[in-house]
This record gives sequence, structure tokens and C-alpha cells, in this order.
Amino acid sequence: MKYLYGVDVGGTSVKLGLFSIEGELIDKFEIKTNTENNGQTILTDIANSLKEHMKEKQVNKSNIYGVGIGVPGPVTNGVVNGCVNLGWGIVNVKDGLENLLDLKVAVSNDANIAGLGEMWKGGGSGYQNLVFITLGTGVGGAVVVDHQVIDGHTGTGGEIGHAPSLNSPFKCNCGKIGCLETITSATGVVRLAKKLLTEKETPSLLRYEDEISAKTVFDAAKKNDSIAKETIEIFGQNLGFVCATMGVITNPQVFVFGGGVSRAGQIILDVVIKYFKQYAFYSIKDTTEFKLATLENEAGIYGAAYLAKNLGEV
Repeated sequence: MKYLYGVDVGGTSVKLGLFSIEGELIDKFEIKTNTENNGQTILTDIANSLKEHMKEKQVNKSNIYGVGIGVPGPVTNGVVNGCVNLGWGIVNVKDGLENLLDLKVAVSNDANIAGLGEMWKGGGSGYQNLVFITLGTGVGGAVVVDHQVIDGHTGTGGEIGHAPSLNSPFKCNCGKIGCLETITSATGVVRLAKKLLTEKETPSLLRYEDEISAKTVFDAAKKNDSIAKETIEIFGQNLGFVCATMGVITNPQVFVFGGGVSRAGQIILDVVIKYFKQYAFYSIKDTTEFKLATLENEAGIYGAAYLAKNLGEV
């Protein structure tokens, strides 16, 4: 029997999963991400953990088809071009891990592997062309065409959070004014709601919250709160506009939304679809689908395993 390993490297922990070649998750485990000394031991820690797991599960190395790994930074040809959260500069992850494991390794950006995971076994299952958008503290994404993720020239393909928004006045962490994530991330939703609360005297449930979060804003909108509803309308207008723009560039079958904000559920899809239809080219307006992600925190290891599966012919 052939197996795959999927590895999803985060700033605090590394998630790892053992999969069958068909995509069944057999076992999953985690290790701490050691970012000391600019993350010098991260690849060694991953390799040692995988070796120990193979020994524990009595999986012969000859039965491991490959290892896929996702990292929080732009990747080209297996080389990571900087991971601030890990302390990495330019690191050849593919060669480094292959030398440590003596196994084939495939590498991609963490948002890209999450998108591949949702395509393979999640909300985008059954589709070969999709755009995955993750709405969390920031906004990331992946563009998948014919089952292949589009990395782009410098590995930043799918950095949807830094697409220009329609009307955000806020400064992004990247230094630009008005990136999409300044208004559609969890922090962006809160920032926008607070701005509206300051500008308007309208009664709002949010005025009684000790701490406003994206969840409390969406919950209030579901209760017909006017400030919260206006916040969500602006959120949806900007996200729908960017989806309409991407729609005429990549013509996906489906947009899939993941990340913590997406837990708000159908209200996200409803408002995005509303504005997508307003801005979209006629030939994609009614043929593009919108879905919520289903794999949550496991999307990365599924997508990394899918990368490994496609290292060559099984």
C-alpha cells in the first residue's frame, strides 16, 4: 500500500498527516514550531517527527509515495522566498527535506495547499477550477486551474488579500492603503464596524459589547442590527467586486470561502453573491457557484498530501 504525508507549517505548530493514496486521513499529529535561531531546526524537527511516526506505525519508507509541505510564504520551485513568521529568509525547503528524509518532496504556500485540500476532499470537491479565499486575521487564497495551483512568477499568485478594494480607507500591514484584507478580514470587519459606530449615532447592539469581534458583528447582523448590517454590506460589496474581477480572469467553477470569518455561514455567501451578480460579466454571473469550506484546520494537510500525490504517476 502506498502512503502520502501532508505537512502544514504554521508559526506556532506544524500539523502532519498520514494519508492513503486515495486521500483517506489515516493519522494526524502535531509538533511545536521552533522559531528560535531563525527557525534553523524546523526542517530537521519535521524530518525527525516523520521518521518516528513511520517507525511507530510500521510504515516502510519504500511505501511512502511522497511528502507535501505548505509554508507561510511565497514559494517558487521548492524555494521559500521569506517566511517572517518562521524567521526564514530564502530557504530551499524541497532540497533540504529531501536530503533529510530521502523521499520525494513537493512544496507550496500554505494558502495554496489549503485550496488544494478543499478542491480534493472539501467544499470544492468535484471541481477542477476554483478560487479558494481564506478569511481570517488576514485574507489569503489560492487559484486552482485544471487541478493545478497557480503560484505565479514570484510565488504570490492567489494573494487575494492584497487586491485593491473598492472603498477601504485603511492602511494594510503591507504598507498600501485599501487592500481587500483591510476590510474583509476578521480585523478588517471589526475596524469597519468601529468606524461606523464612531461616525453614526444609530442604536446598535455592538455598543453594548465589551469587545467587538467579527463574530459579534455577524451575529448582530443576523439580528437585523443596522450598524452590523451596513458593515456586512460593505464587506460583501468589496469581496463580491474582487470575485467578479477574478471571475473574468480565471473563470472558476466555484469560489470556496474558508477561515474563521467563514464560520458565520450562509450570510457570507448571500452578501457576496449579491454583489458578485451586480459586478460580474454576464457569462459568469449565473454560472459561478459559491460554497463554504468544510475541512477547517485540516485543509492544509489534505492539500499538502495532494501535492505529494501529484509528484508523478502513482
